[in-house]
Amino acid sequence: MYIVKGVTDLRKGIDGYTSIIQELYQTSTFQDVLFIFCNRHRNKIKCLYWDGNGFWLLYKRLEKGHFQFPVREDGMTTITKQQLRWLLEGLKMEQKKTFETKTYKYA
Repeated sequence: MYIVKGVTDLRKGIDGYTSIIQELYQTSTFQDVLFIFCNRHRNKIKCLYWDGNGFWLLYKRLEKGHFQFPVREDGMTTITKQQLRWLLEGLKMEQKKTFETKTYKYA
């Protein structure tokens, strides 16, 4: 999954989003990857996905509140499924602290 940081005009369609990915970031959209875009007010998200024979354009609009989307930065970066889940639940994608992973030699 890739998140396109910064503000994106969400009035675009599939062709507009594929041209952003291909021209600005020199990345192919014809791969098994989800590309995530957000608007200036951070209350709408669009996701572009190629499933092998066509594109999906997914759209979510919040009625209240906003996504914790990194709009002050530009560029594109990968995120995990957990980070996407946090984003869609209204949390920041970068959590400051998580449980420490413990390993034990004996049970």
